[in-house]
Amino acid sequence: MTLSNILEAIILGVVEGLTEFIPVSSTGHLLLASHFLGFESDGSFEILIQFGAILALLAVYAEKLWRIAIAVPTDKQARHFVIGVLVAFLPAVVAGVLLEHTMKEYLFRIPVVCYALIAGGLVLLAIDEFKIEKRYTNCYVLPLTAYLKIGIIQCLSMIPGVSRSGSTIVGGMLVGLDKRSAAEFSFFLAMPTMLGAFVYEFAKSYKTMSFENLGLTAIGFVTAFISGLFVVKSLLDFVSKRGFALFGWWRIVVGAIGLAAYYTVG
Repeated sequence: MTLSNILEAIILGVVEGLTEFIPVSSTGHLLLASHFLGFESDGSFEILIQFGAILALLAVYAEKLWRIAIAVPTDKQARHFVIGVLVAFLPAVVAGVLLEHTMKEYLFRIPVVCYALIAGGLVLLAIDEFKIEKRYTNCYVLPLTAYLKIGIIQCLSMIPGVSRSGSTIVGGMLVGLDKRSAAEFSFFLAMPTMLGAFVYEFAKSYKTMSFENLGLTAIGFVTAFISGLFVVKSLLDFVSKRGFALFGWWRIVVGAIGLAAYYTVG
């Protein structure tokens, strides 16, 4: 384990933690960072550091999740919200089963990631400016059809570079949520989506995983957890005050730089 390897693990862990819950695409950023750093992995590193980001989200929302869980037997709204999250999660399950192989074979390429980053950035800039009617001030009371629509839009995030949180936030705003509530629902929907994806990938890959570099994986895991905590704790207040324009411009810049680097350096 060299100093160079340690720095790469730290960078990738921070990239995962910082980008998993903001609308810029963690998958896209990890693919770009790994490519240009020359970081090679059998997939175990990426799978396990993502679990660090998942734990960060669960740690911040533990109390709120507990309140919802104990309210489910007696509170109609709590039951409605839990069902709504599951309804929103369902399209990703179906799309994942049907399209995973095709997506990975044809779309997990640097140019695709960069173009998706740029396109998603333009969408965020537009959604930030459009005067969409805000019909809901929290994400707990949406009709089940609205939860389903958000879930369907989330399926776009199977394209690397689109962003799971970005598609969920845009979907939430299109059905009438304000920016803060749309971002908060993206957190709730991330829990079953990310956990499900993690369990599926781990179950599929654990027999072929190499754990020779456990130290590097641990470094990536910890940095993903710490940076993920920072994002989860600060994102809602940030988007309430400043919207999504910064993330939109960031995506466009990163996508353009990525394309330039790919076609000049390779």
